Amino acid sequence: MLGDFNIHLDKPLSADFHTLLASFDLNRVSTTATHKSGNQLDLIYTRHCSTDHVLVTPLHTSDHFLLTLNLNMVPDTSLQWFESYLSDRSFKVSWRGEVSKSQHLTTGVPQGSVLGPLLFSVYMASLGSVIQKHGFSYHCYADDTQLYFSFQPDDPTVVARISACLSDISSWMNDHHLQLNLTKTELLVVPANPSFHHNFTIKLGTSTITPSKTARNLGVMIDDQLTFSDHIAKTVRSCRFALFNIKKIRPFLSEHAAQLLVQALVLSRLDYCNALLAGLPASSIKPLQLIQNAAARLIFNEPKRIHVTPLFINLHWLPIAARIKFKALMFAYKTTTGSAPLYLNSLLQTYVPSRSLRSASEHRLIVPSQRSTKSLLRTFKLNVPSWWNDLPNSIPAAESLAIFKNRLKSHLFHLYLTLFFHSPF
Repeated sequence: MLGDFNIHLDKPLSADFHTLLASFDLNRVSTTATHKSGNQLDLIYTRHCSTDHVLVTPLHTSDHFLLTLNLNMVPDTSLQWFESYLSDRSFKVSWRGEVSKSQHLTTGVPQGSVLGPLLFSVYMASLGSVIQKHGFSYHCYADDTQLYFSFQPDDPTVVARISACLSDISSWMNDHHLQLNLTKTELLVVPANPSFHHNFTIKLGTSTITPSKTARNLGVMIDDQLTFSDHIAKTVRSCRFALFNIKKIRPFLSEHAAQLLVQALVLSRLDYCNALLAGLPASSIKPLQLIQNAAARLIFNEPKRIHVTPLFINLHWLPIAARIKFKALMFAYKTTTGSAPLYLNSLLQTYVPSRSLRSASEHRLIVPSQRSTKSLLRTFKLNVPSWWNDLPNSIPAAESLAIFKNRLKSHLFHLYLTLFFHSPF
């Protein structure tokens, strides 16, 4: 069960302090937060609250009071820094050489500020306890929050649990001068048995929420069967459009310039969140491979029927299947070295033998049992440990991420391209 809702005031805003911080690491946004969603934060919005029972300070009267309450564990000196940062701000509007009078700001932080996302996370931190009270797990990214939980197909309490949780969230937001945007709320049910369909509705006030076939999540279209067919089709369309535009100006480009354009406008789309496609059959990812083939031919101005393997070797490109494996294994390395977001730690477990064995130094991962249903065969938890354990020991033992990526790419390049190109078959 995946519930996705937006919080908005003048524009959508939402976050959670504990589960959001990793998502604001720009090195991770496009990959590790693929199960989260949101847009760039612009401002923290609050409104006036009663201060009758509180010692009034400049920070309180500017309605950053609720934020201050969440910062009450911060040392006094640091709290004074925050108070100074948030209070006594003003702004002017410049238009065609004319400048307005200075106006005092009682809400928000400067747009694009480094502290903005972190302070907003602090402001929203207590939302997590409201969600967990109903037995839901959650993950937040900027202005979107996902609620998810599993249930038995015949569980009669599902509708009541979701409704109660959304109702409490709405009440919490009213207390924090925000509003739950039910018109953008999406409900996605992923059944363990593809033939089973849930037919229920969630009602909250005058709004009705019904299960969707697909839900957009950080630019990824997730369908209720987890085939990612809609996402692949959308990616293919956008890449074709980019290739069409590049082709029109290709006669005026050098080979190097064409390669840079293709890598920026096409390969970046093919690689975006591609770890989600791990375990899909070759027929599903074939449309993406055809796009990459066309991109390589465009760079070298080659006709459609020429074999692309020599082109990939020249460009030092991995094919789509290898790129998916590369991304997933990179996550595994970050997880084993403690540099990945915490929510990935529970998916991978390092193998520790019960007695002294040679395998103890091989950096192996535990492969879960496959006795369960087919729905688990494509999961990160099952696929990645198997791929990881098949690597030469020098790759998992790499001293840094840069060395790991270099060795892994060389290994996959040899496996997918060099061996194939020189094969007598």
